[in-house]
Amino acid sequence: MWGRTSHRIQLKLHMMEKPRGWQIKTSTVAAILLGIMFVFSGGWKVLEPYKLGQVLEQAQVPAGMGVPGAATLGVIELFAAFLLFVPMCRRWGGLLSTGLIAFFISWVGYFYPTLAGQECDCFPIIKRTVGPMFFVADGIMLLLALMVLFWSRPPRGFKIPSAALAALVAFGAISFGVQASQRSKVQVPTPIVVNGKPQNLAQGKVFLFFYNPECLDCARAAKYMSKLHWDDTEVVGIPTNDPEFAADFLKDTKLKAETSLELKKLKKAFPFVDPPYGVALKNGRVMARVGNTQFQPPLPQTLKKIGLVE
Repeated sequence: MWGRTSHRIQLKLHMMEKPRGWQIKTSTVAAILLGIMFVFSGGWKVLEPYKLGQVLEQAQVPAGMGVPGAATLGVIELFAAFLLFVPMCRRWGGLLSTGLIAFFISWVGYFYPTLAGQECDCFPIIKRTVGPMFFVADGIMLLLALMVLFWSRPPRGFKIPSAALAALVAFGAISFGVQASQRSKVQVPTPIVVNGKPQNLAQGKVFLFFYNPECLDCARAAKYMSKLHWDDTEVVGIPTNDPEFAADFLKDTKLKAETSLELKKLKKAFPFVDPPYGVALKNGRVMARVGNTQFQPPLPQTLKKIGLVE
């Protein structure tokens, strides 16, 4: 029995080592398709780590880990694309792609009750909704990755992949540093109209709270914020939809805040994916940004450290 099983394993390994001509051609097409996908997906994460970090946190990545997670995942996806495009490294690309796609499917499957119906912003422009078809599409991508893994020629050498990985890590670190620098030096728009009057955001302590009046997560965030002691900090609420319901929203959540309708100007300065979202300002300087999953502890300690709450 053992001899027969061993023979089967050896036969499979032999087939992996010497794929047929049509298998190589098929795996080449699959590798190119997957490589293009990972270039767009990984490149977007590396170039926009803060924006995609918010998306990852919506997908149940622990609060605060979304941004470094997006940057890291982007580098890995770009490395997978490189391996897929280079014939001598293609089988490694198939192995890495299989692992990545299997991980994505497992993650969404585990958190499916929470993520069902939400948009999956995995790729720029293309919008997908988490549902049954999400698993069908990712299952097809997994099949392509397995074709590359089993039907590509054996890999040769580590020097070129190692150099490519080092270059991509450096690229990701530079991009992350540039993004962080730009966000810390953002020009705060001022004045803006608050409760019908112009206000200078470059003076004093201000917390900008972006919310959708019909969003349950926004309501929970506002109720949480209403329990904090804001000292002399001015809380300014900016409705992202249905501004006519702003007053009712603040009344229902008991959040003591003034209202500004200058969403376009403020969102251009402080871009985000979905509300709720917050920006802490002190004399015109951005002290902290609060993603939609971060309206919970340790938020009070963070705001206390920078002097916005008691």
